[in-house]
Parts: sequence; structure tokens; C-alpha cells
Amino acid sequence: MQRKSVVQRLGLALLSAGVFLALWQGIVWLGGYPPFILPPPLLVLRRLAGLLTSGSLWFHTGVTLREVLAGLGLGALAATLLGYLLAHSRLAERLLAPYIVASQSVPTVAIAPLLVIWFGTGLLSKVLVCALIVFFPILVNTIVGVRSVRRELRDVMRSLEATRWQTIRMLELPAALPILLGGLKIGATLAVIGAVVGEFVASDRGLGYLLKQGQQLYDTPLVFVGIATLVLLAQALYGSVALAERLLLRYSTAERAESAEK
Repeated sequence: MQRKSVVQRLGLALLSAGVFLALWQGIVWLGGYPPFILPPPLLVLRRLAGLLTSGSLWFHTGVTLREVLAGLGLGALAATLLGYLLAHSRLAERLLAPYIVASQSVPTVAIAPLLVIWFGTGLLSKVLVCALIVFFPILVNTIVGVRSVRRELRDVMRSLEATRWQTIRMLELPAALPILLGGLKIGATLAVIGAVVGEFVASDRGLGYLLKQGQQLYDTPLVFVGIATLVLLAQALYGSVALAERLLLRYSTAERAESAEK
């Protein structure tokens, strides 16, 4: 039954892709657009094949992926630690919340040039841009997740004289995990945007650089290939976090069931 469902989903995805390509080709034919305005699908596929054969697309995708993963990891770690502190300390929240909210009122694209000036045009500035853009949603989800733990359960842990680490591992983390992973899924897609923003400002490699090069040369098929690659990259990251979420929640549920039986 599950196999049949997978086949149906795959067939539906292929059908929708075919309809999309047919509509795209139809618009090109009916509108009579030149390739530098709206290239036909076949021309974009040819450009994609050329980039794959030369290895250029693999190289630039690898650069962007490194920036995204490093930025997502750094941003998630900082947001989780600070979010846990703010969730437990109203004083810290009152002191830091205005500055955190104010930082979100400034577009990342305005901060990116400063980071490039301070940290150079290499990997570090792109990682920091990614970390900044994923920080806030993960921070908010961490606070909401930790505060969603019921007071009665906390009282039970205190009555059992559980240590801080035991409370985190056995109560707060399992209870807040769905909300935390929800924030991480949002952060995974935003990290791709952050990497591209950083590469647009100053870079000689990466998918953002590829898009900028396509724009400057009026190589619209190259722009389409870059956009499609970014979409696939974001979907792959989102899907990876969703898969990790499914496995972790299943493990957490099984672990709680075993503890209840004991």
C-alpha cells in the first residue's frame, strides 16, 4: 500500500512537471519572446547539461551548500542557546528582546555589505549572513517550545530531584522538539536566501555569483538554471530536516513508551 502511494505521488509530480513545461513552451510560442527574455525549456535544459558536463554547476552548488550548512548550524546553535536562556529568564528577555526585534527591522541585504567589509569576501561573511537570517525564527520557536512544557511536569521533575541536565534531556527537549524542528525547517530554507544575498554582494563563486553572471551577460538560460538549482537545494534541505524530524519524534515516542512500561 505504501509502495503504491509513493508511485502515485511520483506520477503526480511528473504529470505536474509535464504540464508546467508544456505551459511554459506554449507561452514562448504564443508570445514570440526572444531567448534573452524568456528562453524555451529545451534551451534551458541544454544550458543545464553544459554546466553539468563542465562541472561548473557542481562546483558552485558545492560552495553555496557549504555556506548554507555552516550558517544554518551556527545560527541554529546561537538561537537555541539564547532562546533557552530567554525562555527561563524574564529579566534577560526584557533586556535583550528590544535589541533582537530591532535587529530584524534592518534587511539582511543592508547588513551584508558591512559583513563583507569587516570579514572579507570569503566564506566567513557568507556564513554570518546565513546565520543572521536563520537566527530569529529559530530563536522564537525555541522560546515557544521551552515555554510550552506544562508546569505540572516541571513540578514532577523537581519532586524527583532531577538535575538541570536531566530536566532538559528527559522533559524539555522531547516536549519542545516538534516546535524546535519546525523552526529549523524554516531556517533551512532561509539559509539558502542568506547565502545568495552574501554572494550577490561580493563573491567570485557560488550560485549567487552564477545568477549575477547570467544577469550581467543577459544569459537568461543560466539564470533559470541557477534559480532551479536553488529551489532544489532548498527543497532537499527542507526534506532532510523533515526526515530527521520524523525519525527523532518516532524515537522520542518509542523511548517514552519504554519508560512508561518500566
